[in-house]
Amino acid sequence: MSRLERLRATLDGRLLVTNLTNIRYLTGFESSNAALLVDPGGPTRLYTDFRYIEVAEQVPGVQAQQTKRALLADLAGRLSGKLGFEADVLPYAQVEVLRGGGLDLQPASGAVERIRALKDEDEIAAIRRAASAADRAFEALTAEAWIGHSERELAWRLRQLLHAHGVDHPSFESIVASGTNGSHPHGEPSDAIVPENTLVTVDWGAQLDGYCSDCTRTMSTGNGLPKELRRAYDVCLEAQLAAVEGIEPGMTGEQADEIARRIITKAGFGEEFGHGLGHGVGVAVHEAPRLASDSEDVLEPGNVITIEPGIYLPGVGGVRIEDLAVVRDGGVEVLTSFPKDLTLVS
Repeated sequence: MSRLERLRATLDGRLLVTNLTNIRYLTGFESSNAALLVDPGGPTRLYTDFRYIEVAEQVPGVQAQQTKRALLADLAGRLSGKLGFEADVLPYAQVEVLRGGGLDLQPASGAVERIRALKDEDEIAAIRRAASAADRAFEALTAEAWIGHSERELAWRLRQLLHAHGVDHPSFESIVASGTNGSHPHGEPSDAIVPENTLVTVDWGAQLDGYCSDCTRTMSTGNGLPKELRRAYDVCLEAQLAAVEGIEPGMTGEQADEIARRIITKAGFGEEFGHGLGHGVGVAVHEAPRLASDSEDVLEPGNVITIEPGIYLPGVGGVRIEDLAVVRDGGVEVLTSFPKDLTLVS
């Protein structure tokens, strides 16, 4: 069954898909201006403007129709009756454009995302290739000098190495956070020079054949780490390994998160682990399901997830250790391979 057929089988009425990532996932069609009308009782129509119509006409399983550049305003005049729309992604102003044509709009949420969350073996193979290329690029970076270079220089060098290892694009802008900058979970690389005897957190990913990877490792620039940082690393690693070992299908995202959170909290770092344990990864780097203390998502075989506890100590530094893994019957299969024992860089 195709992805479009799987989606159609879940719908009670027509759904207008405007999320460009969802359109690419469902049809393979890429553009900056498109909408897909999925009708469980009729044909699927792919709307786009003059710039993309010739490509759209080659997409199997859809009827391509050309619109004006102002696509939603055009559709507001063409469509009628009850219509579902992606309420999580369509801006309010664009909803009003559609409503201005007299449509009976019905907000819908997560219809395509629920299908995206379950990967088939071809998708998993693509993600595995992306993760492998990212691992090789990072391994090459660890063979080069870090101390004395800026975070920004290291982030740029990692981008170069990703391309050298066959990556289409980074799946997001890499994080390189050393010393006190490491206490910021999403700290941007700065011009700060990486010093000796500190931790450096690197969060990076690759996009290959349309699928993403995501991995984080925290490296040491010397054997003279502050004791608090070394202890934080050891606790974070214990929590991460426990989650890798303990996560299994049928758990909720909250239950998965609790495996790591319990260990970190018991060690006295509970307040310093302020984000969820992980998230889904696929054609986007953040997808369903969520692994967090407020997540009711249920893990299923075929989910590709991150497992990434972190401990962040303001004014001192931080650590995060992240693997990418596939949920399988009975546990998880880890796709990332770079070692997690504390590794020295020079």
